[in-house]
Amino acid sequence: MLSDSKLRVLGISFEHMHMGDNLRMAKAHPNCEIVGICDSQPHRMKSAMEDLGLPSDRLFTDWQKCVERTKPDLIILCPSTGDHALWVERLAPLSIPLLLEKPMAASLADADRIIAVCASFKVKLAINWPMVWVPSHRTAKRLIDEGRIGDLIEVHYYGGNRGPLWHTVGKLELTADEVAREKPSSWFYSREQGGGSLLDYLGYGVTLGSWFLNGRIPIDVTCVCDEPAGLEVDEHSITIARYEFGVSKFETRWGTYSDPWVHQPQPKCGFVLVGREGTISSYDYEPIILVQDRTNPAGMPVPADQLDAPNQNPVQYLVHCLHHNLPIEGPLSAELSRLGQRIIDTAFQSSQQKRTLTLLS
Repeated sequence: MLSDSKLRVLGISFEHMHMGDNLRMAKAHPNCEIVGICDSQPHRMKSAMEDLGLPSDRLFTDWQKCVERTKPDLIILCPSTGDHALWVERLAPLSIPLLLEKPMAASLADADRIIAVCASFKVKLAINWPMVWVPSHRTAKRLIDEGRIGDLIEVHYYGGNRGPLWHTVGKLELTADEVAREKPSSWFYSREQGGGSLLDYLGYGVTLGSWFLNGRIPIDVTCVCDEPAGLEVDEHSITIARYEFGVSKFETRWGTYSDPWVHQPQPKCGFVLVGREGTISSYDYEPIILVQDRTNPAGMPVPADQLDAPNQNPVQYLVHCLHHNLPIEGPLSAELSRLGQRIIDTAFQSSQQKRTLTLLS
């Protein structure tokens, strides 16, 4: 168990725009102090430095000097997906807890590299899936666990946004011209670096879907992706996972009509969950979920739970686990995230081979 003194928090790599959000959570936490931020390209840290009120001596471009000087107790990592394993292997020998932004990795092989090196150096690892902290989805999970809709047999997921370049830190919107300028050089559109809507959003669907299903594993997976002209990666994918008890569907889309945190597009982003005794619709960011069961076949609106600490965000949760020596559980755990990665990798290979594949092991 750690003491109640403030944890020294370090943020490394701003390639994913969620770094700014995660650092804000650390700043707001009474038991955290941000001791440094690091990125090889200083301009990517500028808005975070201003937003967090950090002095210039807490900005670094050399990660080794940064770690040596700041002596962190917790490191937040937001590199491109293709570099997740690289960064974890660099930092694991320090035996410092890591909060890694989703997805877990660019491949199952990389996920296994991450798990192996963390085990070797006894690193506590949490993989953050921001949708875990959406009140409607946590409420849906609670109702499923309480048996409100009986045994869960179908997960229907639709996830995405207008595209990863339309918004930056804090969901600040960019213009069409800015998006067009950045697109050719963005890692989001690089296959080698783990780009594409499938890798960006399928992890949400299948990792939270596996959470809803209490870790049950599909038999096989079928995936179809679009092939946009001039792009290396997909912008639309549909994955079918077949289980012993039924079939579930997971769809990802860059290019929705609107961003769901502003206006829900049609189809709505989120989950529809079908049990043997009822159904739940839980859409991203909405304050109400709809529950249909035998006593309310027309559907009954249920207010989303109010989330309390330490279950409001990933920093709260990880700090709580560190202070109380608790295991990382649910979608943030390596175990459940690896199951999601198995489904993702099988889906990607299925889309490439254009056939149904048995779930990778």
